[in-house]
Amino acid sequence: MMVVRPIKADDYAALRELARKTGPGFTSLQDNDKQVAAKLETALLAFTANPAPKEALYLFVMEDTETKEVVGISGIYSAVGLTEPWYNYRVGTLVHASRELKVYNKINTLTITNDHTGYSELCTLFLSPDARYGRNGALLSKSRFMFMAEFPKRFNEHLIAEMRGYSDENGVSPFWEGLGRHFFSLDFAEADKISSMDKVFIAELMPQNTIYTNLLPQAAQDAIGKTHEATTPARKLLESEGMRYTGYIDIFDGGPTLECRTDDIRTIRKSDYVKVSIIDDAPEGGLYMISTTDFNNFRCCLSAIELVGKHVIGLPQAVADALNITEGTTVRIAPLSSGRRF
Repeated sequence: MMVVRPIKADDYAALRELARKTGPGFTSLQDNDKQVAAKLETALLAFTANPAPKEALYLFVMEDTETKEVVGISGIYSAVGLTEPWYNYRVGTLVHASRELKVYNKINTLTITNDHTGYSELCTLFLSPDARYGRNGALLSKSRFMFMAEFPKRFNEHLIAEMRGYSDENGVSPFWEGLGRHFFSLDFAEADKISSMDKVFIAELMPQNTIYTNLLPQAAQDAIGKTHEATTPARKLLESEGMRYTGYIDIFDGGPTLECRTDDIRTIRKSDYVKVSIIDDAPEGGLYMISTTDFNNFRCCLSAIELVGKHVIGLPQAVADALNITEGTTVRIAPLSSGRRF
């Protein structure tokens, strides 16, 4: 059984191994010892510091309870842009028209902004390729919403998620080649690596004026708002939860930024408290996310449930063991799919 839990200090080796598998463009978890160590340290502080850091990183791992292997990772920043600027491009439109010449042209533009300063951010979602089966990806991603529902005061009322932008089979980003390279004189992978550690150089080198996209190579224009093939399932999942692309893109690879009000997330709206009754037989039916209410010992897994009474559900002992709960424990549940109700 797969269970999602907060990351621990002794998960470093597993985190480092996942970082080796992420590939180019995965800014938040790169094949870099220093970055991985810093990310782990930041995540541990989020669960131990009192008060929590303003830009706390709540990092979770997916663990196979049978093998004890960590197979995935996901995270949430409580806020972004409070200590360092948070940059992205806003895609806009300018109209150049002349009645005398009978000319009317609509031109897309890119304007660098800090519009999402203070927003909470979904980040660092990665599932090991050999664990990409069943509903593991959905659990790894959506379990974050269960945590946010349980501890809403730790997060902003607005939520964003940056999707990895398109790159070709060689890991080359057409958007970067058509725009960023002219100002940074760096390969995409190198610039992406540096940005994950220090974003200050972005402000120093990036053009502050509005950019007309029709001056970019066609390949760069086509990549604006386009999601990397490996990230498309994650985008569809977040869109099923209510997040939408509203015209903001990453300044490096042109990937779309999804956003919505935190309270509008389907899982958060549909979640509810119930008490647990331990049953002998495994229930049948649709899957639900079941999560605990303890901050430091938060755990979330998937299971079908049996309705035992009003606000009481039946769970098999194996699920209770995975969650470290007992008879009568209060848990939060939410349907995994949008078509099911409790």
